[in-house]
Amino acid sequence: MAGGPGARHGPLRPGLRLSGGRFSPKFGAVIEVSALCKHYRVHRRPPGLAAALRSLVHRKYDIVKAVDGIDFKVAPGERVGFLGPNGAGKTTTLKMLAGLLHPTSGEVRVAGHVPLRRETAFLSRITLVMGQKQQLLWDLPPAETFAMNRAVYGIPRDRFRETVASLTELLDLTGLLDKPTRQLSLGERMKCELAAALLHRPQVLFLDEPTIGLDVSMQATVRGFIKAYNERYGATVLLTSHYMQDVAALCPRVVVIDQGRLIHDGELRELALRVRPDKRILVRLTRAASAVELGRFGELVSQDGVQAVIRVPAAEVSAAVGRILSGLPVADLTVEDPPLEEVMRELFRSSRQVAGA
Repeated sequence: MAGGPGARHGPLRPGLRLSGGRFSPKFGAVIEVSALCKHYRVHRRPPGLAAALRSLVHRKYDIVKAVDGIDFKVAPGERVGFLGPNGAGKTTTLKMLAGLLHPTSGEVRVAGHVPLRRETAFLSRITLVMGQKQQLLWDLPPAETFAMNRAVYGIPRDRFRETVASLTELLDLTGLLDKPTRQLSLGERMKCELAAALLHRPQVLFLDEPTIGLDVSMQATVRGFIKAYNERYGATVLLTSHYMQDVAALCPRVVVIDQGRLIHDGELRELALRVRPDKRILVRLTRAASAVELGRFGELVSQDGVQAVIRVPAAEVSAAVGRILSGLPVADLTVEDPPLEEVMRELFRSSRQVAGA
């Protein structure tokens, strides 16, 4: 198969730090996005028969800016979270990166190729996995889909058997490949979908909500597999997910868009510190305390019997902990960062306030 995890193309992004451990400054970006836009011309009309008849001769259109001039680069081996609220333009961007949609304007290069050309060498280097879509044939076992994909990608039989064995080990697929797809659970199907999408050992993984609908245990399994695949093959991963556990476990760097515009590109930890520079003290007491008593130590976030959560500025954590230990009957105490869900909500709120100013 032409190309693979070792193929490197494009200019270097200075100072880029990677999670996969395979990046060297002599290599350039695998994904390059410059001033990327995708605008749709949408017909709007009020309800009713009269409006429908008028629209036959005179239509009014609005321009919907699904993606509106974003720029970012991703280097070989990186695992990057691509985040935003519903309707922000994440899936639209991934489809343009995979060549399924043509940009309205701007430039995209993935593994040295222009995606919209859909060249064979390009398609052999990427994969797009969407949690809401499936490629497995419903009435046939996953092994049949695997065999079809082997033929489509022209994978040599020896390499195909080696890859299937490797993916079976990483995803614990033993006993699943010969069962009809309809008899598999959602989690089992998702594992087989991932395996089917990776048989050709793609260099670039576009993962759109790969853990959607899965239980907590299966989410952890899928996250562990994505990380293991990244580290074993040096693959580049661009991941969208509304589950912040996915992002925290896999993506040291995040690219965040809202209303089609890029609002953050950098390390996840730096984002959390910038947006919510505070800490949460989780305390469990030997007796219940009043809200007034707890409020003396910081902002009381929640209270449930003998347990409470208190928010304090990061610089005052040590002093607050000392006051709590000396002033309350503490059974247990933990200091945590704010939940990523709160960080993202605050980021989107601030971004829209700025946009509306």
